[in-house]
Amino acid sequence: MTKYKLNNTIRSSPEVTLTAYIADDAKKPDEKKYEIAVLDSNQNDSAVNENNRSLGSKICHVCPHPCEFAKHSDRLAASLVKQECDKFGLNELRVEGLEKNVCLCERYNGGCKLCPRPLNANLNLTLNGRESCLACHKATDSYSNTNGSYPGSLFTKTPVSWRRKAARRARACCSKKMLLRRVPILQWLPNYTWRSGLSDTIAGITVGLTVIPQAIAYAGVAGLPPQYGLYSSFMACFVYTIFGSVKDSAIGPTAIAAILTRENLHGLGPEFAVLLAFLSGCVELVMGMLQLGFLIDFISGPVSVGFTSAAAIIIATTQVKDILGLSFPGGKFIQVWTGIYEHIGETRLWDTVLGVTCIVVLLLLRKVKDISVKVDESSGKTRRLRKAASQTLWLVSTTRNILVVLACASLAYYFDTRQLQPFVLTGEVKAGLPQISPPPFSATVGNHTYTFVEMASTLGSAIFVVPLLSILENIALAKVFSEGKYVDATQEMLALGVCNMVSALVDSMPVSGALSRGAVNHASGVATTASGLWAGALVLLALQYFTPYFYYIPKASLAAVIIAAVVFMMELHVFKPIWRTKKIDIIPAVVTFGSCLMLRLELGIVIGIGVNLLFLLYASARPSVKVTRATSASGVEHVVAAVGSALSFPAAEFVRRALHKAAPRLPLVVDATHVRAADFTAAEGIKALIEDFESRGQTLIFYNVSPSLGSVLQGVRPRRLLVCSSATQLDLLLVQATQQSLTNS
Repeated sequence: MTKYKLNNTIRSSPEVTLTAYIADDAKKPDEKKYEIAVLDSNQNDSAVNENNRSLGSKICHVCPHPCEFAKHSDRLAASLVKQECDKFGLNELRVEGLEKNVCLCERYNGGCKLCPRPLNANLNLTLNGRESCLACHKATDSYSNTNGSYPGSLFTKTPVSWRRKAARRARACCSKKMLLRRVPILQWLPNYTWRSGLSDTIAGITVGLTVIPQAIAYAGVAGLPPQYGLYSSFMACFVYTIFGSVKDSAIGPTAIAAILTRENLHGLGPEFAVLLAFLSGCVELVMGMLQLGFLIDFISGPVSVGFTSAAAIIIATTQVKDILGLSFPGGKFIQVWTGIYEHIGETRLWDTVLGVTCIVVLLLLRKVKDISVKVDESSGKTRRLRKAASQTLWLVSTTRNILVVLACASLAYYFDTRQLQPFVLTGEVKAGLPQISPPPFSATVGNHTYTFVEMASTLGSAIFVVPLLSILENIALAKVFSEGKYVDATQEMLALGVCNMVSALVDSMPVSGALSRGAVNHASGVATTASGLWAGALVLLALQYFTPYFYYIPKASLAAVIIAAVVFMMELHVFKPIWRTKKIDIIPAVVTFGSCLMLRLELGIVIGIGVNLLFLLYASARPSVKVTRATSASGVEHVVAAVGSALSFPAAEFVRRALHKAAPRLPLVVDATHVRAADFTAAEGIKALIEDFESRGQTLIFYNVSPSLGSVLQGVRPRRLLVCSSATQLDLLLVQATQQSLTNS
């Protein structure tokens, strides 16, 4: 088969040319091939018969007319083997900026080497101002041109049955490439080195020391016993090592997942949290298989900012009562502050002092890593000491949570030996590893036994909201540390789904990637997802051997860890740039923020998304119609109305009225460059508009109509549809319209 490629190695950018070459398998014996020897200018252009023609004159190789695209760009992307005409080489140019599979022979009325139409044939403008390329779209007996005669049957596209399509899709799903894509460990494990192993070991141990106190604290945020936080922190790490595609992501309990779990448990026990983790994993897995990642796109930046800030405030609010040493039911924003107001007289002094002190220390230690220790370039003991000091400061800053918790636990243990208990302690933490068992599909709370249907009904919208926000959190983390690389959202959905489903077998609550632990992973120089093995192993060691010591951890210190972490989740500073950029975007952000605080988190984000969708619907119902006066090359004055977006039924009447007002007397050219779709109602409105213009003797021309839009407009059978796709055709139609109006007058 003859193919063509770009030859841009010698000539400058405006002189990109096409060079013909023959593939190695093009001349196999006993196989009939139709070849185009050289690339000449055009079958009807005998005056020029060169192997290559420069684009300096802004003329396409296969198009005898000025190329509108070449006027604005010197880049010409060529792929000269068309799917419908795969028996021959030169029959199409695919140009950047034009719609997919556009035949330039049709777009510019001539030029396809396989098209028998003469160059200067009379233009019979139909839809889009083009004549169909006979070689590309019609199967006649034969085609004669400068390159010979070709049977038309070769251009007929053979229909492919659904069975063959299904078999082809099944083979693609079972291919080696797909296996490597869906199980990323198979890609990096064969090239794993001891240096990568050392980096992963350091990062994994550092993350493990960070996750242990966070896991115990997040269990309290979720309203669960402390051991459930640790149960949620090891199995997901092991699974993500196999299926994860982002090396920096540290899967485990997060603040947002914990607070969402708390709001949907209704105090009914850990079984509901474990079932929520399993169902969340199922939803995430199905979303990944169906490639529903686009749903994340409906959560805009302002909505995300409002939700995250409200969640951070609610999480910090739930921990204030532990800082003050108070104990009362309630986990919602208003309930907590009402309870604090009612029980403020019961505040425990030493818990408050310890909690406030821990918050201050944690915030100070957070900044320790930013202390600059100048390392002298000269060799010697001083340089090594300064480098060691810099690394020590970074390690202290990174492991600040575990250091503060250990110090507070040691202090509480000291007071306990003196028969004193000034702090409220965490209490008994169940020792040992959890048993591997299926998630609970029934639960007994009090005297009532909940069936699976009743449990799922109790969880309600959380079954869909928790996985959706977990995916959003994990993909946001992946993009932060991707360093410009592509993030496979589908693979992250699949990995997160499997992580939650498998973690539910060991009594885990919903898990996701945490930004704080991801930052620790990244700063530790993680090389692969194998760092999760070390983090999970450290959690297992803590469960097996150190749980008796967790008894002495003061609740105030865990509350301080949570508050010091979530205070940086509040993105209230983003409201100012939103106001400077587009003031109306403040509305969904404020609505989401207020709804999440006053109602429920999942209800608040749904309301915020709804407000954003209303704005989108309004924009689609009121597209921009920019009207300007112009003069054609022949001196015909006319009005150009550029429609800014797709034509849908809410916008039909608005666009019709706008076009009516655009040109009371002059010819009107509707620039449809940015209109890629329309529906039946809009097409009916355009048909009525054409009839109105025709009744008052005014010319209406549609310019740059896409094939999809053209088929919709043609479907309502308008009386007279004038469509063109080039400045030459537009000038011709305007001249004809002017002559016709003079004749009628």
